[in-house]
Amino acid sequence: MLRKGVYQKVLFFKTGISSSGIELSRQLNIRGDSSMGFRELETKRLQLIEIGHQHSESLFDILSKDEVTKYDGIESLTQVEDARRLIDSFKSAYINKRGIRWGVVVKDSGKFIGTVGLNQLSLANKRAEIGYEIHPEYWRKHFTSEAVNEVLRYSFGELKLNRMAALTFKDNFASRNLLKKFGFKEEGSLRSYIFLRKQSHDALVFSLLSPEYSQLPQQSV
Repeated sequence: MLRKGVYQKVLFFKTGISSSGIELSRQLNIRGDSSMGFRELETKRLQLIEIGHQHSESLFDILSKDEVTKYDGIESLTQVEDARRLIDSFKSAYINKRGIRWGVVVKDSGKFIGTVGLNQLSLANKRAEIGYEIHPEYWRKHFTSEAVNEVLRYSFGELKLNRMAALTFKDNFASRNLLKKFGFKEEGSLRSYIFLRKQSHDALVFSLLSPEYSQLPQQSV
């Protein structure tokens, strides 16, 4: 899943202070200091948890695989330290109220199998972008759908966002089908939007609005 906000090339966000930031701090349970009250989520089979350095090797195992990063907008990781820096960027984005990234853990086994989260988060504009990736061993078992479903519920129901966007490569048909399953509408194409592995790639833009989400026949997997 192409994501351009939280960690493309392990970018860090600058801190901004505004009334919307204060409100987001309240809703995300972020205290005034650097400590965080991270909002963990839960589904029937999954726990969506805060990602820490203890998950570095598991995250590296996922993002070092070309079949995963092929559609993720980043080069495959080459060492565990890359994963640690990535986790630091997740925390930085959360502290600075620009994004939230959850680790996806299977309840029965305790296995860390991927991440899901919000990029380009703006409470003032009531919008964000959703991104996700799952270990290939857990593809086609509806774990991604289950995690995305819960993040959408939280985003529209608790954060009161009005717009959720998603970016994906044109030939990422699995991701495109998942987004359409949840009512996302295709808005258009961004030509040569990302340069990866010595080649430019177009990206498709999808979006889902809060009224559309609330009218879906079901929001469960």
